[in-house]
Amino acid sequence: MGVSRSGYYKHLQLLENGESHTEKLRYAIALVSDTHRQHPSHGYRWVAAFIRRNTDYSFSDGLIYKAFRYLGITSKTKHKKRSKPRTVKDRYPNLIFATWEKVDRPRQVIVSDMTAFHVKDRYYELTLYFDVFTKQILSWRLADRRGAREPYLYGLIDVIELLEFEGAVKDPVYLHTDQGSVYSSMAYNDLVQNTNIIRSMSRAGKPTDNPVNESLNGWIKEELFSDFHLDALSERYYVSCAIEEYIDYYNEQRPSYALGYDTPNDFYNRFMNGDLERKYTFFNRFDAYPKFDE
Repeated sequence: MGVSRSGYYKHLQLLENGESHTEKLRYAIALVSDTHRQHPSHGYRWVAAFIRRNTDYSFSDGLIYKAFRYLGITSKTKHKKRSKPRTVKDRYPNLIFATWEKVDRPRQVIVSDMTAFHVKDRYYELTLYFDVFTKQILSWRLADRRGAREPYLYGLIDVIELLEFEGAVKDPVYLHTDQGSVYSSMAYNDLVQNTNIIRSMSRAGKPTDNPVNESLNGWIKEELFSDFHLDALSERYYVSCAIEEYIDYYNEQRPSYALGYDTPNDFYNRFMNGDLERKYTFFNRFDAYPKFDE
C-alpha cells in the first residue's frame, strides 16, 4: 500500500485518541501562533519544547516546524546571518582554463609561481618562470626572506628581455599566475605595459588552475634535495650555486616525459628549426566559452 509500518501504527494511535492528523496540525498551528506572539525571539525547537512543557500536547519538533512553515514565521533576532554577494577579486580572468595541452608554440604561455623550502633551518623562496610548451625554465630568482617582492619583479624583467632577445615580440604571450599579492600588484603589471604580454590568473582558491607549476614545483624541489643534496649546504651562496647548476641540468640534460624524453632546450631548438609541426590548436581551444566564474 506504500505506507511504512511506523506511519501505519502512528495513524492508528491518532485514531485511538480520537484525533486526526489534520486536527492535530490545526491545534499545533494555533499554539505556535500564540507562543510565537509572546516569545518571538525563539525558533521552532524551543517553541516545541515550551508547548510540551506547558500544555497537554506532546507535539514533535517536526510538527512544530511544519506549523512554522505554514504560518511563514521565523525567530526574530538581532544576530541574523547576512549573506553578501561575492566580491570579484579576479584582477585578470583565467584565459587558459583547462586547455594547457593545446598550447602549440614556444613562448605562447608562460607560467610563474613561488615555492618555499628550508635548508639548515634557513628559509628560502624560489620564484620560477616556465614555458608551458617547451617546459624550459626561462628565469629563476632566489630570496632568503618571506614575502620578498624582488624575485617576482626581476624574474619578469628577465622574461621580457628574453622575449626581446629572441624576437618573440609579434605574437601574444600569455603570462599565467595565481592571485598572489605581488602578481596582482601595480608594480608587477606595469612591467608588461607596452609589451605583447597578456595577463591571465587562476581563480581565487583554485591551485588546479595552474597544474603546470603545481606539478613542476613538486618534483623540482624533490630533485634539488635528493639528487643535488641541497640539504647539505649551509650558506646562501652555495644554495644559489646548486640551484643554478640544477637549472642548467634541467634545461640541457634532463629528459622530460612530457616531451617524449627530449630535453627542454633540444625540444625548443627542434621546433624553431622546423623539425616539429605546429598544430595551431591554441586559439581554437574553446568549444564553448569557459565558465570562468565557477
